[in-house]
Amino acid sequence: MSDTSGLTTPALVDLHLAPTDKGEALRSLAQRLVAEGRVTDLDGFLADVAAREAQAPTGMGDGIGIPHCRSAHVTRPSLAFGRSTRGVDFDAPDGRPADLVFMIAAPAGADDTHLQILAALARRLMDPAFTGALRDAGSPGAVAALINGEEVPAVAPEAAPAPSPAPAPEAAAPHGELRLVAVTSCPTGIAHTYMAAKALELAAARAGARIEVETQGSAGTTVLAPEVIAAADAVILAHDVEVRDRARFAGKPTVDVGVKAAVNRADDLIAQAAGLVAEYGGGTRPTGAPVPGPRTPAGEHWAQRLRKYLMTGVSYMIPFVAAGGLLIALAFAVGGYEIASAPSVLGHFDWTSSHSWAAMLFQTGKASFGFLVPILSGYIAWAIADRAALAAGIAGGAVSVAVGAGFLGGIVSGLAAGFLVLWMIRWNVPRAVRGIMPVVVIPLVSVAVVGFLMFVVVGSPIASAMNGLTDWLNGLSGSNAVLLGALLGAMMAFDMGGPLNKVAYTFAAGALTTAGTTPDAGSLKVMAAVMAAGMTPPLGMALATVVRRKLFTAEERENGKAAWVLGASFITEGAIPFAAADPLRVIPASIVGSMTAGGLVMAFGSTLRAPHGGIWVLPLIGSPVLYLLAVVAGTVLTAAVVVLLKGMRKGVAAEVPESPVAEKGLAGV
Repeated sequence: MSDTSGLTTPALVDLHLAPTDKGEALRSLAQRLVAEGRVTDLDGFLADVAAREAQAPTGMGDGIGIPHCRSAHVTRPSLAFGRSTRGVDFDAPDGRPADLVFMIAAPAGADDTHLQILAALARRLMDPAFTGALRDAGSPGAVAALINGEEVPAVAPEAAPAPSPAPAPEAAAPHGELRLVAVTSCPTGIAHTYMAAKALELAAARAGARIEVETQGSAGTTVLAPEVIAAADAVILAHDVEVRDRARFAGKPTVDVGVKAAVNRADDLIAQAAGLVAEYGGGTRPTGAPVPGPRTPAGEHWAQRLRKYLMTGVSYMIPFVAAGGLLIALAFAVGGYEIASAPSVLGHFDWTSSHSWAAMLFQTGKASFGFLVPILSGYIAWAIADRAALAAGIAGGAVSVAVGAGFLGGIVSGLAAGFLVLWMIRWNVPRAVRGIMPVVVIPLVSVAVVGFLMFVVVGSPIASAMNGLTDWLNGLSGSNAVLLGALLGAMMAFDMGGPLNKVAYTFAAGALTTAGTTPDAGSLKVMAAVMAAGMTPPLGMALATVVRRKLFTAEERENGKAAWVLGASFITEGAIPFAAADPLRVIPASIVGSMTAGGLVMAFGSTLRAPHGGIWVLPLIGSPVLYLLAVVAGTVLTAAVVVLLKGMRKGVAAEVPESPVAEKGLAGV
């Protein structure tokens, strides 16, 4: 019995998947999961699938689509399989519609055993013999047996799809002694992580090279042994999230790409690694010689890398903001705003007093807030130079707090620490010193330098800038506040999760650190405006699909159902499928609605301490009724504008068929 035993049943197999529309195909397969009791809520599950599809296409090329997600509506790890004659478009990189569709459903709380089952299946999808057998299977029972590993597929070579072109035998000879290590990872850690690993293993075998892959996925990680890394000639990092403990590979020629590159171009990556080994002399590189740093993905602009560093820091900071902000908001709700001046609960806690409980909540939340800037700074540095930069980054963030430089100072200290440590990692040092570099020399020098920088050089100017920003935010009123809310709203809607959206969100989340205990601080209004503006685009699209169904495709109407949940939860990316299909109408409509929502929130003076949550944190929003009114106004306006613009397009389209008739009549005259 294989690791995939019990993953599917004949009832979950559709050998004649009829819909060619992706949304309808997903619903058809999901209905089979519901009928078998493996999914409890069809629409809820499809919303989770749509949210995953919005992150990145799940078409893998070679006619394979693997829509997948984790969902609270899944009762056990399951797979619904569909074989399509006409194909379903999953936006594969090779443009080929998927004739094999694997809908993988994982429970939200899946344990290691369940996740290992899914990982095993993902690896098998890269085997041409396996997919070829599925294309030839004559019954649902045969397909279920193949997927569950209950029989070994026996496929003639000509029945399997042609694998990726392998190097000619003579080209493989120079790679015969090539030793590689690799790390693969993807955001969900269910499919792409393991498919990339298998693709690299197959490509290495074709090239006559040896490779060991560490999969940093949901099914757990078997860490590469230090001696294996030491013996490797080069490293391949195929990842969409940060590689854990990247400093292990310092000094090794490195190919750094996204995880899909390994799935689709594994042979090219092996060849690139071989080229780097030749370029840097392979295993003959002399001890102490300068080593190349990690290579960034080809074509990645420095601004893209800078954004990645900043957003890594923000992502690690957000839990502290959420916990601290919500605790402080709860403390105010229980004990009033005067709770901020309560004495320490240490030694003064009364179990029966609501005042003591409120004070405890406030002081715990305030302590959580104290970590914001050090964590932001530390993980910006970590994103640049991995673990070796954490000490300098966190220490620099703490100094930033001490001198009053706030989150702007944390950004500066994190960047300074990261690039300083990245430079130090490349130092040419004697062998005797190498062992103490990461634990003594790098932390000592980097912390001292960053501390000097923040205390003596840039700390005071940044603190002055932060004080000015705080005073400006707290003094916002009237038209100035409305204009700021409208501007932030436009930024949130323009690219729906892209760079401008993240800049607006980072500004609001960072400004929360300046709010202190003031109940109506301007920074709290900014956070409220940004969240309202981010909720509006998906909610507006969802409303439009209900009001004028005929203006939207079946797939868009399906996405509209998910957009209700995504928008209400402040996930702006829920509007991306609509914008991708019709950007010239959806994006302007979204901008108008978000500007309206953001401006109204600032005008109403609503506040928010939590950096996320949507309607689920409504009890913690200041002036919640007016806040909801602003969101509703933005949603309705978004829907109205997109319906108007799409209606104009439909009207023009309706006239097109008539024009040839008219011309024909004139010609007859």
